[in-house]
Amino acid sequence: MGRVLRETSKPSSSSASSVSATTTSTSVTETVNGSHQFKITGYSLSKGLGIGKYIASDTFMVGGYLWAIYFYPDGKSPEDNAAYVSLFIALASEGTDVRALFELTLLDQSGKERHKVHSHFGRTLESGPYTLKYRGSMWGYKRFFKRTLLEQSDYLKDNCLSVHCSVGVVKSHTEGPKVYSIAVPPSNIGHHFGQLLESGKGTDVSFEVDGEVFPAHKLVLAARSPVFRAQLFGPMKDQNTRKIKVEDMEAPVFKALLHFIYWDCLPDMQELTGLNSKWASTLMSQHLLAAADRYGLDRLRLLCEANLCEDVAINTVATTLALAEQHHCFQLKAVCLKFVAMPENLRAVMQTDGFEYLKESCPSVLTELLEYVARVNEHSVIVCRHGNEAILDGSDANGRRLFFSYFKDLVGREVTVELKNDLAIRGTLHSVDQYLNIKLENTRVVDQDKYPHMLSVRNCFIRGSVVRYVQLPPDGVDIELLHDATRREARGG
Repeated sequence: MGRVLRETSKPSSSSASSVSATTTSTSVTETVNGSHQFKITGYSLSKGLGIGKYIASDTFMVGGYLWAIYFYPDGKSPEDNAAYVSLFIALASEGTDVRALFELTLLDQSGKERHKVHSHFGRTLESGPYTLKYRGSMWGYKRFFKRTLLEQSDYLKDNCLSVHCSVGVVKSHTEGPKVYSIAVPPSNIGHHFGQLLESGKGTDVSFEVDGEVFPAHKLVLAARSPVFRAQLFGPMKDQNTRKIKVEDMEAPVFKALLHFIYWDCLPDMQELTGLNSKWASTLMSQHLLAAADRYGLDRLRLLCEANLCEDVAINTVATTLALAEQHHCFQLKAVCLKFVAMPENLRAVMQTDGFEYLKESCPSVLTELLEYVARVNEHSVIVCRHGNEAILDGSDANGRRLFFSYFKDLVGREVTVELKNDLAIRGTLHSVDQYLNIKLENTRVVDQDKYPHMLSVRNCFIRGSVVRYVQLPPDGVDIELLHDATRREARGG
């Protein structure tokens, strides 16, 4: 049988070198832009804060970094002798060599649009972006505006200033050539599982909740919730896993819980409750948050917490605050405390049924609430000597009557009062009024080395607006008495 010979040959080096591939890539540098508006109320009260001391805005996110606006009412530099106000933007999160463009604008409040603008955006070709080396690095102006001119201008209205800040964070990336264009639809696995629940096919477990029965699938529940997994498949699983009775939960709440487990999103709260009101939605979010915590559904718990943060209101905030304390929702708790401590909200909240529930279920929260109230409208402290007496005064005249009745019953007891400038004074409580203005006798300073000028003071009057907190003797803390005081306060007596 004959053989077929196949001849092979290698290409010459000259022919190989003639074949070449060309690839391309593009470096793209651009800015990620964002802005923040900072309103400064009570400008005249901020004067005298001290050179180099500032009022800071809340932090805001731009380009993956946190930023904050710093306003210095007495200026940043001692050499200016408080003749100017200073304004800066600062990097408030960790970062190294963050390059960015900035614009600080003091808004004209007369409507004439004559804003005072200092911008770095228009000088990009001239000097390039500004580089912030580390957390706390700043860009701005020590002499942003002369104080005497500012106070006569249209930038100041109703004792209020308004500052607008724009930040453009410089980002770079390299793009290679795209050889395809395929549109990938978003994931719809939740839709498929939701349809499975609605069809009722293949269900192998049911739950009886407040007289209603809800069929479901064991494997889906176990995959989504560690509590259901232990209940249905764990070593301590329920003896009857075909039908499980759920106590202490309403049927609409369990229905919403199942909706999230299958669809991975919240249901329409108003449609679920049948009520077209924000109050009903808030109530459902409260119950659903507790259910999410009960079954270990962390994402659902956070979604409910976020919704409740958005819907804080007078008639529901006290019950939401109790819920946040019980389920360790720290951000929700902070939002509620801040809302209740506002002067225009405090009395109205104290008169709600929810506040009574808060006092009974979470008495420790009242102490934290008092600390928030004490921090409202913090201002500088002025000390005036009169013989052996001192008057410690603050510029905030909006005293708080919370716990007034409680403190009245401590007259004659020794207490320690710490002020907002860190001065702590121990003495016998002589008197207190509804604004928490306190008279102390037989006083002594806790840190005598730091405040030697107070050694000769034996009696002092302290404005309630400058009190940070009052330390009570351990045997002087009577929770029932505190409850009674807050009840009397809520009734207006």
